[in-house]
Amino acid sequence: MIVKDEFLSKLRRYFSLNLYEVKIWTALLSRGVSTAGELSDIANVPRSRSYDVLESLEKKGFVIMKIGKPIKYIAVPPKEVVERVKKNVRQEADSSIKLLDNLKETEIIDELNSLHTQGVELVEPADLSASLKGRHNLYNHLDMTIRNAEKTITIMTTSQGFLRKVEGFKPIFEQLKKRGVKIRIAAPMTKETENAAKQLQGIAEVKHTAASARFTVVDGKEIVFMIMDDQEVHPTYDIGIWINTPFFSSAIENLFEIAWKSMKELKVKTK
Repeated sequence: MIVKDEFLSKLRRYFSLNLYEVKIWTALLSRGVSTAGELSDIANVPRSRSYDVLESLEKKGFVIMKIGKPIKYIAVPPKEVVERVKKNVRQEADSSIKLLDNLKETEIIDELNSLHTQGVELVEPADLSASLKGRHNLYNHLDMTIRNAEKTITIMTTSQGFLRKVEGFKPIFEQLKKRGVKIRIAAPMTKETENAAKQLQGIAEVKHTAASARFTVVDGKEIVFMIMDDQEVHPTYDIGIWINTPFFSSAIENLFEIAWKSMKELKVKTK
């Protein structure tokens, strides 16, 4: 049996299996029913490891052990395997979330916060900055920064950036609004962005701007700004800079304030 390495790599990624596991599994799929020895020869896996691998695959729901001698293994249909893997992932995720939720009620989180507070006191202001590579990392950091807002959030973005923020941050914006945080967003308004802006009615102030910029200022203290045009860069290569400095952040916010006054207010049509 010849299975391309590229295909095996995909299986490893999708099903979280090691190399021996995907080799044994694909070998069994090609046979339907087989012994550990036969699968070892077909998959080119050491015989001493084949039993451990099959035991692992059985626990994960990929194979079934057939009663009798010699011991044989039956391949579970791939569609059923996918459902079993999805179920296991959900259970593990739920278990991890529950564990982390319970952590909030323990002394561990207090000790961690204490360590962080002590550490921050030793940090030089110049060290409170970072480069963020990849849009996924950018938005994870934005998420954290925005959630901690106490007074204001100022955002200037592109049309596509506006759509991403409405989709990703609307629930957070709603929570912040209830806490009294003032949210202002400036972005080029198109028919698509205007429709998205309706979702933020009563939550954030949205205005049209023809200017091209991408930054978020929180409480006039922290700023995250992107240095690439999101229309010309792949999300993987997007780059942003985070700086925790009131001096620079408030300066940018003051410039935004001047521009904000001349921006066109968005008129949301209601039926």
